[in-house]
Amino acid sequence: ISILRCTNKVYLAELFRTHKIPAPQTFFVHKKNIDEQLEILPIPAVLKKPDSAFSQGVVKAETKKELREKLLAMLADSDLVVVQEFIFTEFDWRVGVLNGQPLFVCKYFMARNHWQIYNHGEEKVNGEVDGGADETIELDKSPPDLIALAVKAAGLVGDGLYGVDVKMKDGKYYIIEINDNPSIDAGCEDKTHKSDIYEKIMQEFLVRMERKSQGK
Repeated sequence: ISILRCTNKVYLAELFRTHKIPAPQTFFVHKKNIDEQLEILPIPAVLKKPDSAFSQGVVKAETKKELREKLLAMLADSDLVVVQEFIFTEFDWRVGVLNGQPLFVCKYFMARNHWQIYNHGEEKVNGEVDGGADETIELDKSPPDLIALAVKAAGLVGDGLYGVDVKMKDGKYYIIEINDNPSIDAGCEDKTHKSDIYEKIMQEFLVRMERKSQGK
């Protein structure tokens, strides 16, 4: 259920709107309303396919002309395009949440000369995607408001394991998206809490398996 919810950007946008979760201004564009929407869409804007993931299927438009061109291109193979106002930040926050509790907090910096943390347009010699640096912060040294908002947003999706992406502008936090099954890599997300993260996850597995075996 969480995978279905998290991979549907239309669902997430409506979820945030319904529950008044701060998020970038969001619009839904299709072939029948494109002309009407172009009159009110923000510039610059970020365009996303409803099921985009890992920074793919996501593009940015800097002008109205570019916005129209990219919308038409995306609508050629997608019935709907999600358009959001572009919020510039040097990094994205990610808060890991497990069963309603914070698990880790990271900063993901943008890829070199790029507006996303991954630049899929620049492949390295070994085939790896160019990505930005990362910084992991201890939970008790992370902004409490950031963690509280991420936990609240994740709770609207379910009680699983999530990576909540957040941007901060002018002292205010905005939820960008909620990721199901987020990456937890050695030396990155586990840098500050190390084995504690894995013990918490395994403990949650154990609790759920025991609960299921008891028919609860």
